[in-house]
Amino acid sequence: MAPLNPGVIFGSIAGRTGRVATAILSPSEAESVTIEVSSAPRVASLTDRFEIFGKGFCGDADANQVTIGGQPALVLASSPVALVVLPPFDLQAGRATVQVSCAKRQSSPFSMTFVGLELEADSSPLKPGEHRALTVRVRGTEAKIPPEARNLAPEIAELSGGNPARTSSSGGAENLGKFEVVGRKNGSFLISIRLVPSLGRPVPVSLPR
Repeated sequence: MAPLNPGVIFGSIAGRTGRVATAILSPSEAESVTIEVSSAPRVASLTDRFEIFGKGFCGDADANQVTIGGQPALVLASSPVALVVLPPFDLQAGRATVQVSCAKRQSSPFSMTFVGLELEADSSPLKPGEHRALTVRVRGTEAKIPPEARNLAPEIAELSGGNPARTSSSGGAENLGKFEVVGRKNGSFLISIRLVPSLGRPVPVSLPR
């Protein structure tokens, strides 16, 4: 349970560096007669959850409705000031209009870009000392975006640039990001790719009447 008194609390995981701060708000700070979206990702992954922040959301996740490109998304978690949303399964890559509603209240529509991240690599077993290139192909935007790679088998391979490692895609029609792994011992490596979230003020759009 969160503390009752407003302020800031910190969370951390034993054995890992760093901690995450979370603000505890008073009920009056979180309440709103309308739904106001203050920040959301400009770019999000088609297959990963993302967060929307604002005021006036319903505390019960199932009471919130989020549509993306006219399709219902899945609200995984909610509070009066934040939503955690999973995009629709069959959403197409590209720009889409997002709208939030709950308790007969509705937010102004805003625009987000949803991208697909496809990892292309030779998946044959690595050998010790072998260098192998990994390519991340971005679908849905020609803008440069920051993909992140996480090494899930560090005993087999080392991910160049640290774990996790970040890069910037090339941008353009062939929008590619590059990573590299180096073999430590014989075996199959396993790399997870995600998009580094970047929040900003929502970009409003006008819906056709």
